Amino acid sequence: MTGFINVYKREGETSAFAVNRVKRLTGTPCGHMGTLDPLACGVLPVGVGKATRLFDYFLTKKKVYAARFRFGCTTETLDREGTPVPCGRVPDEEEIRAVLGQFVGEIDQIPPKYSAKNVNGRRGYELARAGEEFSLPPKRVIVDRVSLTGRTAPDEFSFEIECGGGTYIRSLARDIAAACGTFAYMSYLKRERSGVFTVETAVPLEKLDEKNIGEYLIPTENVLPFPVLKDVDPRVFHGVACVCGLPDGQYKLYEGEAFYGIARVAGGLVKAECKLC
Repeated sequence: MTGFINVYKREGETSAFAVNRVKRLTGTPCGHMGTLDPLACGVLPVGVGKATRLFDYFLTKKKVYAARFRFGCTTETLDREGTPVPCGRVPDEEEIRAVLGQFVGEIDQIPPKYSAKNVNGRRGYELARAGEEFSLPPKRVIVDRVSLTGRTAPDEFSFEIECGGGTYIRSLARDIAAACGTFAYMSYLKRERSGVFTVETAVPLEKLDEKNIGEYLIPTENVLPFPVLKDVDPRVFHGVACVCGLPDGQYKLYEGEAFYGIARVAGGLVKAECKLC
């Protein structure tokens, strides 16, 4: 079995739990594309079988989140799993909107200390829980859009964020508040889109069983954003680079009418790059 299951991860479930559930139901090695913290919900694409080989091809995929930030207080984890500490004031909507432009485009972002970032062979959250002092270097991330979508409580606002991989929404909460001269933490997070996978078509784990999981399996060729390549020299399927008149780039390679995998065209030559059948 090869393909993707677009899982809807509920709050309280870990990403590993979701992957293990799909693995048990399919009897096939699985992996997820981009972890979601336990308190977050939403889209968690799970690769089944050889589809896990495709993860590197989705590194530049865009993600859309619905988030809520609580202002005038913070936590050590920058989310509601920590202990809220009142500090600072609550800005108004106009003040928040005025600073959002600072966080669109390529920005340098410092990850939360309570994260899986590696620090001298140890995870950041391990060091933070042990009370050790350390710092994390800023990381360049891409944020395409940050929109304030409403006020959900006297001290809480909702946002919609479109960004590239590696962006920490918790850090955005911290930094947007800092630009307003105050503090905030992330109180809610839902991933609504991850590449071609959307929340509207995601399936909760409890709906999956051994009899129906095949119905929710999305073929790998359906999620790859590459043009189709057919009728190539048969030697391509044996690892030989063959002459091809197509533009450079990646293609969905077919052997007859059957999807084979991914091919790359470079300098007038085509070569099979990743076999998925």
